[in-house]
Amino acid sequence: MGRDTRRLTGGIYFGEGPRWRNGRLWFSDFYAHAVKSVSLAGDLRTEFELDDQPSGLGWQPDGSLLVVSMTRRQVLKRTVGGQLSVHADLGHIATFHCNDMVVDAAGGAYVGNFGFDLDAEIAARGVPGVLADHPTAKLAYISPDGQTRVAAEDMHFPNGPVITPDGKTLIVGETLGAVLTAFDIGGGGDLSNRRVWAPTSPAVPDGICLDAAGAIWVANPIAPQCVRIAEGGQVLEVIDTGQPCYACMLGGDDGRTLFMLTAASSDHGAAARARTGEILVADVDSPHSGRP
Repeated sequence: MGRDTRRLTGGIYFGEGPRWRNGRLWFSDFYAHAVKSVSLAGDLRTEFELDDQPSGLGWQPDGSLLVVSMTRRQVLKRTVGGQLSVHADLGHIATFHCNDMVVDAAGGAYVGNFGFDLDAEIAARGVPGVLADHPTAKLAYISPDGQTRVAAEDMHFPNGPVITPDGKTLIVGETLGAVLTAFDIGGGGDLSNRRVWAPTSPAVPDGICLDAAGAIWVANPIAPQCVRIAEGGQVLEVIDTGQPCYACMLGGDDGRTLFMLTAASSDHGAAARARTGEILVADVDSPHSGRP
């Protein structure tokens, strides 16, 4: 018997980058060009708008919010007072749209990018063709003061990064590799000891989140699923999300509310035309762990 889920809210275009903070789930709504939030009661509000598609979100120690500006290949900073500025430019690292991000305890950030025009390649060659053969991408690191460098190369669409509670391990979903990849985090954010944390096939990882039992929830963008996977690849649980799932996050008062962000399609044309995006919630057994 599947775990009970409920629809928390709808009326969004395409939700990504969910983060639980101060009693609300914050997330980006790509085609509304807005960062929004919703409470467990379902009251949805727009926190602020910007003139690009926002994606990954994360807070620095001083309360400033970092926001990925996808098509401009930048990360913006929004101060506690609401002032928005360019924190870092990733145009020299990202070879297509920037996407997901995790911010470390010092305020540094790891940011992925598509690597190539995904929608165009899918339209031309189909999903199986793209999975079998595609350009790789570079994972970027941004220091707390906005300096940029390449953190890792040859990534198969780096997505959904998480950092373990001790701050020593970064785990990244490689969507087109159908794998969760781990790195050791060294001084200044340097990465080493790249290894497979878990294969995910037939699912592929989009957004992910880590729980206190050491398992990872994986949003599967090619099926209506959110999948809980143990290190090594054992599937521990599958939740039916009704439509493809693109991001997930654990939050709520006790960290045991699993938020699942879904939409009818990730194709930019289709997703921008209709507000098919929803947020589902389920109560799970193991609470959130790692960086928020």
